[in-house]
Amino acid sequence: MKPGVSAHAMNAVCPKLPKMRLMSSPQLTCKVVPSFLEDQSQPAQNEYAWSYTVTITNTGNTPVQVIGRHWVITDGSGKTEEVRGLAVVGHQPLLKPGEKFEYTSWTRINSPHGSMHGSYLCITEDLRSFKAAIPPFSLSHAQSLH
Repeated sequence: MKPGVSAHAMNAVCPKLPKMRLMSSPQLTCKVVPSFLEDQSQPAQNEYAWSYTVTITNTGNTPVQVIGRHWVITDGSGKTEEVRGLAVVGHQPLLKPGEKFEYTSWTRINSPHGSMHGSYLCITEDLRSFKAAIPPFSLSHAQSLH
């Protein structure tokens, strides 16, 4: 299709060709808010726990289902753990354009500082798969900064 020519215009000009449809572009935006879990942490044993609340928003123009997740969790010494699996907290949400899904989960690392990032495996209603990035965020225990 020529740039600037819509699928509707092409269908009108070439009625004998199969109907063209506009390809939608799936897009998810992920926002993460971490929180130190003091009551679940044991600094004397190098165990630091965080909850993180994730808000996934479908900012595209086609329905998208979140099928699975991949997290990369790095502690302050550079030790990395990867977590992969189906679903997010037991759900595989189907998000229509503009819809949001929010959940809270947690992790534990062996230092007062670290980071996380990852991706969601997603699929559109026409069975196109894609990965939606989860941007990096810090895990930092404020008391250890002083």
